[in-house]
Amino acid sequence: MKKVAFVCVHNSCRSQMAEAFCRVLGLDVIEPFSAGTEKKNQINKDAVRIMKEIGVDMEIHQYSKLLNEIPKVDIVITMGCNVKCPLVQCSHREDWGLEDPSGKSDIEFRKTRNLIQKKVDDLIYRVKSEII
Repeated sequence: MKKVAFVCVHNSCRSQMAEAFCRVLGLDVIEPFSAGTEKKNQINKDAVRIMKEIGVDMEIHQYSKLLNEIPKVDIVITMGCNVKCPLVQCSHREDWGLEDPSGKSDIEFRKTRNLIQKKVDDLIYRVKSEII
């Protein structure tokens, strides 16, 4: 099982959605974590609501964390917010280049959610296939 960290600035929206999708879709392959270079008091309420539309509850086990609060991981994925994580050691790193939907319409949140789900599906496939 690969440990994967999804990293964003505030760890309140995109990285949280990616962690939640991995918890649902990649249970047998990925142990997911998310963290940020800064921390919010709570996960983005719009992200929580938009994920609940498809039956994924981020409020149960997830909360905003700093990078030093997660364990050593195999894979680091940044969300596209120009966050550099040189201190987070890993065997593979990539950037998903996602725009932050915070403050935007539900349509934009859904687009981001759906894109994250596709990227998580692809990540799970690549981990299962031992491509990464």
